[in-house]
Amino acid sequence: MPRAGLIGASVTEAAAQVADEISPAPLRMSVVAERLGVKGPSLYKHVDGLDDLTRRVAILGVAELGDALREAMQGRAGRDALAAAAQAIRTYVKQHPGRYAATIGLGPTEGDDPVAVELDRTLSSFGAVLRGYRLDPDAEIHAIRMLRSALHGFATLEVADGFQMSADIDDSCRWMVDFIDRGLRAAETS
Repeated sequence: MPRAGLIGASVTEAAAQVADEISPAPLRMSVVAERLGVKGPSLYKHVDGLDDLTRRVAILGVAELGDALREAMQGRAGRDALAAAAQAIRTYVKQHPGRYAATIGLGPTEGDDPVAVELDRTLSSFGAVLRGYRLDPDAEIHAIRMLRSALHGFATLEVADGFQMSADIDDSCRWMVDFIDRGLRAAETS
């Protein structure tokens, strides 16, 4: 019988906290069980193993990131929305490196998979950044991919202490945002 008070959502939340604390080390069921004060096998009453638990953490991460993006960008357009999105991603990755790492390569397995729902919500936030620019609709997918790649790359390198040069990282982020903004404006249709 499952432990009283222990449900799939609480297991997922505990796993997400553990993932953030131990990142970049991989998540382990035994560590999550210890955090919850149960034996490892008890978790299998709530999740279908490590892959399922990691996927649940990833879904949580995608949902939280989408919420952070929407909140940061609300009422903004163009460069302001772009800067807000960049800062939201940087902040989220710093605060939740394990959750964010779990989202990398995440894809839906079937039509009603919660991954598809959350990825669509998050991708729509990137689309919202682009609404401040008059891009040809055929170019939007390329712009979304470029934007995700640049912001993801910057945030993950920053968290991994990958910027060893002396220049201020915030200045570099502003420079990147300005550069992307200029590129998107140059790509606008007349």
